[in-house]
Amino acid sequence: MKSPFHVTVITDEITQDFGRALEIAAQDFGLDYVELRGLWNKNIMALDAKEIEEARRLLEKYHLRVTDIGSPLFKVDWPGAPLSEYSPRRDSFGANYTFEQQDEVLERTIELARAFQTDRVRGFDFWRLKDDKPYRAAIDEKLIAASEKFAKANIIFLLENEYECNTATSTESVRTLNAVRASNFMLNWDPGNAAMRGDNVFPEGYARIPFMRIGHVHCKDVGRKTDGSGFEWAAMGKGLIDWTEQFRALKRDGYHFAVSLETHWHGAGTPEASTRICWAAMKDQLQKAGALS
Repeated sequence: MKSPFHVTVITDEITQDFGRALEIAAQDFGLDYVELRGLWNKNIMALDAKEIEEARRLLEKYHLRVTDIGSPLFKVDWPGAPLSEYSPRRDSFGANYTFEQQDEVLERTIELARAFQTDRVRGFDFWRLKDDKPYRAAIDEKLIAASEKFAKANIIFLLENEYECNTATSTESVRTLNAVRASNFMLNWDPGNAAMRGDNVFPEGYARIPFMRIGHVHCKDVGRKTDGSGFEWAAMGKGLIDWTEQFRALKRDGYHFAVSLETHWHGAGTPEASTRICWAAMKDQLQKAGALS
């Protein structure tokens, strides 16, 4: 396949069996890249030396490269603030770290980026507060300090706009990018997460974001709940996001980093079956956008 993007998938959205996930990504999906978050029912942060070596062996076997480390950096509560309603979910994707451990998490992500030969690490800006204004300046300073540490290691810090964290929407993404001006601080643009907050992500949301600050894109879809009470994950192409036009706009603007399938929807019964359906739709959308041949 030829694309202006690095077309990729988060392996644990297929299966926790890392070898099987790579086989599907390479042989069935025809990809050259994968994104790493969970392997063998472990968060990537918890892999030991032997597991890292085995993961590297499997990547080489299937001729796959790693776009980024999908770390849980700063996906914790902000100290001194009222407890976030999302904090009980802090052990999602096998991660369960405290605020006090975040410097260790950061250093570990640098080690993993070197081990898997990537220059990008994904992180967040703490579980979402009902009112982050009293803490926002201090949170920004934490992001700035992290960016400086990553810069010394020649690593791009990708902040994901996560609907359960303090930067969720396109407007909030712009605010955070304006507050953290480091050249290696970029946005992991996730239209699905923004849509979960009711954001009109394309074209309005995308148009707000300074294009040159986008360093990674997550691809998943969102639909309205049948009872009208909010939003839920949907199969790619079956939700509210016009991914064909989003891909076309990214190509038009000269984007050349990753577009990564992050299925989240499990309507087909299993992660593998659901991801296969979503990949087929994503592939079709990329082709219609003139971004895959």
